Amino acid sequence: MSTATGAPTAAAPSTNPAHSTSPRSATAAVPKSVGTATPVSPASPVSPASPVAAGSGGGTARRGRALGWPIRFAVLCLVWGFSFLFIKVGTHGFAPLQVTLGRVAFGALVLLTMLVIKRERLPRSARTWGHLAVAAFFLNALPFSLFAYSELTIPSTLAGICNATSPLWGMALSVVALSEDRPTRRRVAGLGIGFLGVLTVLGAWQGFAGTDLAGTAMALGASLSYPIGWIYVRRTLAGAPHSHLSMSGTQLLLATVQLAVVTPLFTTAPTSYPLVPLLAVFALGALGTGFAFLLQYGLVAEIGPTTAQMVTYFIPVIATAAGVAVLDEQLSWNTPVGALIVLAGAALTQSKPRSAGPSPARRGAATD
Repeated sequence: MSTATGAPTAAAPSTNPAHSTSPRSATAAVPKSVGTATPVSPASPVSPASPVAAGSGGGTARRGRALGWPIRFAVLCLVWGFSFLFIKVGTHGFAPLQVTLGRVAFGALVLLTMLVIKRERLPRSARTWGHLAVAAFFLNALPFSLFAYSELTIPSTLAGICNATSPLWGMALSVVALSEDRPTRRRVAGLGIGFLGVLTVLGAWQGFAGTDLAGTAMALGASLSYPIGWIYVRRTLAGAPHSHLSMSGTQLLLATVQLAVVTPLFTTAPTSYPLVPLLAVFALGALGTGFAFLLQYGLVAEIGPTTAQMVTYFIPVIATAAGVAVLDEQLSWNTPVGALIVLAGAALTQSKPRSAGPSPARRGAATD
C-alpha cells in the first residue's frame, strides 16, 4: 500500500501502505491516530502548504474538482488492490529483487516526468537527501522486496491481507516512539482484535497447517517496515519546504539507486524478458507506484484524508478477489473472515474520541 500497495510513501494503509511514498504526506499523518499514508492507511493528509488545507478559497475549488472523485477513488482501489497480483505475476519471470527494482524505477520515472512537466526541482539539501535515503529504504526498497519474496511461497491474497496489518503495527510502534500519542482503551482493543484476525487468517487452531510461515513473516515484516519509515519521516522531515511531488520523486529515485546497487549482488541478469511478467512489473511501477501517488494526492486535496483513507479497507478485498479470479488461488473460509477482523481492528486503532468542536486552527478551514 501502501501501501505493498506500492504507494509512494504509504500510504498505506500509506497507507498502505504498501503503496504510498510521499514523505511529507507521512509527516503529518503518523499516528495522531489518523488515517492515510501512515501506519494508518495509504492516503496522505493534506499538507499545511496546500491551498485546500489553508482554507483560502480551497473549498470552492474542491467542490468544482470533486465531481468525479468516486471514479478516481475506485481506480485507486483497483490499482493498489491489483498490485499484489502484479507482484505475483512479475516473480514468474524475474527474481524478486528485479521485480522491485523495476517497480521503483518505473514509479520514479512517472514522478520525475511530472516534476519536469510542472517545472519543479528536487531538494538541494544534503540533509534532506540523507533522510530521504533512509525513508526510501524503509518505505520502498525493504517492504517492496519483502512482499516480492513472500509471494514466492504465499498467495497474493494472503500478502494483501498482511498489508492491511500496517495500521496495527503503526499503533503499537507509535505508543513507544511518539510520546504525544497516548494509547486509549479503544485503540488497544483494536490492536488485540487485529492480532486475533491475523491468527484467524493463518488458521492458528490448525497449527498454521498449509501456511508458509517464512513467506507470511516476510509479508508481515513488510507491513511493519512502513510505520517504522513513517515515524522516521515524521521525526526528521516534518515541515520540509518541498512539495509532495519533489520529495516523493527523490525518495523513489533513491530507492532505485539502492536496489540498482544491491540487485546485481544477489541475482543474475535475466536471460529473457517474458512479456506478461514484464508488463506486470511495468504496471506495478508506473501505475501502482507512480500514477497511484498522483491519484492519491489529488484525492486527498479534493475530498480530504478522512474519506481518502477509506481506500485502505478496499485493498485486501480487491487483492483477494483478483487472486482468486485471475490467479485461481484457493480461498478457505478463515481467510476472508480473518481479513474482516483485521480491518475492524485497524479501524479501531485509528479511531479518535469525538471532540466538543473544531479547534480554532480548524475553524474556517476546508473540512475533510
